[in-house]
Amino acid sequence: MGISGFFGRNNLSKIELKVELAPEIFATAKTPVSVSVTNKRRFLPIFLLRINIQNRELFFPFIEAGKSASKHVDMTFEQRGRYTLGLISLNSAFPFNFFVRYKWYNEESSFVVFPRLQQCKLFSFYEKERHSKGEYSSDTAGFDSDIISIREYVPGDPIKYINWKATARTGELKTKELSSLTFQPVIIDFSTVDIENTEEKISCVTYAIVQLIKKNIPIGLRLGSIFFSPSASCSHRTNLLTELALYGAHES
Repeated sequence: MGISGFFGRNNLSKIELKVELAPEIFATAKTPVSVSVTNKRRFLPIFLLRINIQNRELFFPFIEAGKSASKHVDMTFEQRGRYTLGLISLNSAFPFNFFVRYKWYNEESSFVVFPRLQQCKLFSFYEKERHSKGEYSSDTAGFDSDIISIREYVPGDPIKYINWKATARTGELKTKELSSLTFQPVIIDFSTVDIENTEEKISCVTYAIVQLIKKNIPIGLRLGSIFFSPSASCSHRTNLLTELALYGAHES
């Protein structure tokens, strides 16, 4: 019994656990999670290790001393918002399968689950709206000196592209449309989206943002008192999706 206790306790000692999530997680979609175990001991292997994380179990039958092993598991988060993985349990019935010994890790670092992607007519609506404002594609890359047309100013347009002569003539801000800047920005005002259910509205807006930025179309978002100027960058996309994921989280 003493031998069993010694090897059983040591089997769960000096273990380094690392959990890696996918860069982007959307609600209701399967996301791969990587779990890596490192045996920090110099001589003794790890035997029959089971790890339970978010009600998913991974089994590592054998890890050599000083070595690491990794496995992947698919997880699904049903709701948008901020999460933590919480308690992760390690257990093993080694050496004689008489007793199961446990050890716990508390993973307190948080991550954000983006809203569910829901395909809807919103994406098509914004595409049609863009074309109705006079956007078209150019077959040439062009330079900043190649002016294709003059259009109405859209919040987020760089000041250096404002055509001051046309602005003075019309009394309204006008922007130079260059052959290298043929994409008309889209501004999404969350309050004007005609979808009654808030969660469906968030999911539809999320889908529209993902699809439009995928086409390199600058997107701006007005969400209550918050306004994001149009951009098509990856960091901007992340900021928009994060804001939508946490929408209403601070309301009492």
